[in-house]
Amino acid sequence: MPTAGAGSAVGDRVTNLVSRLLVAAIGLPLVLGAVWVGGWWLFALAAAAGLIALHEYFAVTRPLRPLPIAGYAGLLCILFGIQLSGLVWGVSGVLVTLGLAFLLKGVAETRGSATAAVGATVLGAAWIGLGLGFLLLIREIPEFGRVAVYAVLIAVFASDTAAYVAGRLLGRHKLAPTISPGKTWEGFVGGSLGAVFAAFVVLYEDRDEFLTIGQSLVLGLVIALVGPAGDLFESLVKRDMGVKDAGRLLGGHGGVLDRIDSLLFASAASFYVILAFTT
Repeated sequence: MPTAGAGSAVGDRVTNLVSRLLVAAIGLPLVLGAVWVGGWWLFALAAAAGLIALHEYFAVTRPLRPLPIAGYAGLLCILFGIQLSGLVWGVSGVLVTLGLAFLLKGVAETRGSATAAVGATVLGAAWIGLGLGFLLLIREIPEFGRVAVYAVLIAVFASDTAAYVAGRLLGRHKLAPTISPGKTWEGFVGGSLGAVFAAFVVLYEDRDEFLTIGQSLVLGLVIALVGPAGDLFESLVKRDMGVKDAGRLLGGHGGVLDRIDSLLFASAASFYVILAFTT
């Protein structure tokens, strides 16, 4: 007979699956719609997601005593700078974070390492702010910005999904056991195939005007390599802080930061790959 513990575990899995499906059903149209419209609508979505993800990051890194006000202000400056004037002004937001964090730490009465507090604050704002900011930059690519963002988003999603399925079905060899014990080489290979295939499919129609088939495959491969690195980076931060999930806002998906960690690295790498191929 199944034990009560086994029944509870099955119930948890079902609840987790339902919450994942609900989040996907609500979130996917919202994201795709914002990308389709672009402009300030996409900016608003990026800013909202960024502030929530940064809040989760500050909760994870609370032992380092980060300075949230400086981080939130810096993230908004990064996104506003990129939206209004491009990457150069976006980077100025990192400097705003640095200066404001030092100022606030200087007047704060809390103890703790100033280096750790300021460093953790700048890391969070730059990591999340620039990662989302590169999506805004990709969307502004003349004529093909919309399909380029779709390619990145769908490739990241395909990579995560294929890696999860392949890892569950075939996973035997650990990819990074000290950082994320659940990830396997089999999952990584499955995720890589998913990312490359997704980029190829999304960009195929514009192969004669935007990226060639070969360039699309390279973009997919870069996303396949960099996306998991972003996931592992967040896992390393959480493991260092002794935390399992950044949050529970998205139910089975964890927090917003857990959902976009791969995208933050993939968007930056994709921007420069596309820039290299189109200039």
